[in-house]
Amino acid sequence: MDFELPEEIRMLKDTVRKFVDRELIPIEMESMDGPDLKPDIRASLEKKARDLGLWLLEVPEEYGGQGLGHLGMVVVWEELARTIALPPRGPGIFGPDVRPLLFMLNDEQKERYLFPVLKGEKTTAFAQTEPDAGADPNMIRTTAVRKDDHYLMNGTKRFITHAATADFLQVVAATDRSKGSRGGLSMFLVDTNTPGVKITRKTHTMMGDVTFELAFDDVRVPIENLISEEGQGMRLAQAWIAAGRLKQACRGLGVAERCIELAARYAQQRVTFGAPLSERQAVQFMIANSFMDHQVGQAYAYRTAWKADQKKIARHESYVVKTFCTELGFRAADRCMQIHGGMGLTMEMPIQKMWRDSRGFMITEGAVEVMRMVLAREIFRMYA
Repeated sequence: MDFELPEEIRMLKDTVRKFVDRELIPIEMESMDGPDLKPDIRASLEKKARDLGLWLLEVPEEYGGQGLGHLGMVVVWEELARTIALPPRGPGIFGPDVRPLLFMLNDEQKERYLFPVLKGEKTTAFAQTEPDAGADPNMIRTTAVRKDDHYLMNGTKRFITHAATADFLQVVAATDRSKGSRGGLSMFLVDTNTPGVKITRKTHTMMGDVTFELAFDDVRVPIENLISEEGQGMRLAQAWIAAGRLKQACRGLGVAERCIELAARYAQQRVTFGAPLSERQAVQFMIANSFMDHQVGQAYAYRTAWKADQKKIARHESYVVKTFCTELGFRAADRCMQIHGGMGLTMEMPIQKMWRDSRGFMITEGAVEVMRMVLAREIFRMYA
């Protein structure tokens, strides 16, 4: 069993780390304009990323990308999460944000949707969550009913990121409500300028990003915009959900590492009652616990990513890595804030933003309580 990263992955990790340290951390307190990266800063960072060869990293080689696997992307996500210079939920600066689902389209759909995204001509958003259907896809109420050469879509989606600027949506809708998520859900490509598609609500989150509520009122969706076949919605989602959970886990790892660094440096500088904080056992234990959590989480994340690349990942492993690493990120940020005292609460330091982002990671891509629930089901099956 080899616990070392392959040389090419180590080189990639080092390159991204230096990029974060030199280009992102120095500007992280003034890089954002609300929920978005400032246009001039984005243009500058994207050019530098291209020059370093950090472009279209996870896009398959057949589409002009570098075809990085899960392990390669894990080290990239981990390093980027050490800074608050970028939006926590994309788009990033290493090329267009392309969900793996788009690579599953048929040839005609790729011409209309995938290739324009890769060229930067179109953007997309993913729409699954609903007012009554978050973690439980069986509760999805948005329907798509077949009518001759099209589907009529009706329903509501909530907490959809980037919906206001997206050219098209990837929508999960029920084509057979009686089957629930087991064969009753399908995925569709829906152009946002289609009559009947409306943004009905704009929601600001404590993480600083903005989400939208969408209404679909008798929206005509051509049958050629159905992805794969009817009833394949959950199968398509499961094909890339492991990557989504790994990405969330790595955000926790990156936050934890940065917070350990900030806390350790500050504890050695800050003197109270005649001695530095680093000599206080309470502070020592907080930093040591964060460090141990990070080491364990990183090892498990790398192992999970490697197994995913080998097509050997078990379903329960994505539940474990998502839960453990997002929680450790929040704990590390919380401890770091506590060690910094009043300074940790100020908007002049990145700690408050990492704390808020980390709290959000414990809910998005599957709440940690849901992860534990489905993990328990898997455990019961193992020991039935």
